Amino acid sequence: MGKRLLNAYLSSVISISLVLLLIGVASLLLVNAKGVSDYFKENMKISVMMKPDVTDDQAQAYLASISDKPYTNTARFISREQGISEMQELLGEDFLDVFESSPIPVSVDLTLKAAYVSADSLDVVKAELETSPVVSEVIYQRSLVDKLNSNLGKVSLVLAVFIALLLFISFVLINNTVRLNIHARRFTIHTMRMVGATKRFIRAPFLGQAVFQGLIAGLLATLMLTGLLFAVRSEFSQLFSVFTLDMMLTVVGVVLACGVVICVISTYFVVNKLVSLRKSELYY
Repeated sequence: MGKRLLNAYLSSVISISLVLLLIGVASLLLVNAKGVSDYFKENMKISVMMKPDVTDDQAQAYLASISDKPYTNTARFISREQGISEMQELLGEDFLDVFESSPIPVSVDLTLKAAYVSADSLDVVKAELETSPVVSEVIYQRSLVDKLNSNLGKVSLVLAVFIALLLFISFVLINNTVRLNIHARRFTIHTMRMVGATKRFIRAPFLGQAVFQGLIAGLLATLMLTGLLFAVRSEFSQLFSVFTLDMMLTVVGVVLACGVVICVISTYFVVNKLVSLRKSELYY
């Protein structure tokens, strides 16, 4: 009998931990949603093309002047030689054969802080960059910016709906798991009631076990989530830079809290229901 209860308890903990793993993944996405959005925005490149007669020193001086601007995230100098090399990778080694002289000017590659990656802000930034006498043209993909902001908004909405549904499903699954586990001990509860135990006295050990069960399942889910993150990190190493320690601790806290709270609430209502059953109802 003891072995059967132990197996039931272990299977219950494993089932709950798998559900909490889903909650952990959803929490990770929710907590880091802004960070992931900012990551994509701050990796959108703007090319500032210099005029043909601009020297490397003039371009470097211009780079230094915009590096400390409030909208600048990163700024990188691109020499003519480097620009030619990059174009050769795209168009082939002989793409310059049709030109009498190299058409590739000195340039600066710029990325902006996430708050400035919107249509209106980019127009203002572009106008300011083009006021310099050494700048010929500022190039960025306007359609890409519009699609990025539009798609991120849609993804956020879908993610919010997905997380809400996931939390509801998680509660139902954990509640059913706890109910089945406690229902197997309904005769013990009935015996305690027959000898005069109060509802509070009967609930106390079950609620204590629920807290312990929720913590164990939460820790197990946290370990699985950590293993999952390390497994996929090699494929998205740059994206993982947005996952800070504070955010990860928040996710761990959410998983542990959900495990304990859902287990305790489910146990409370299930035990209350079983305490109120008549003996004839225990067999159904």
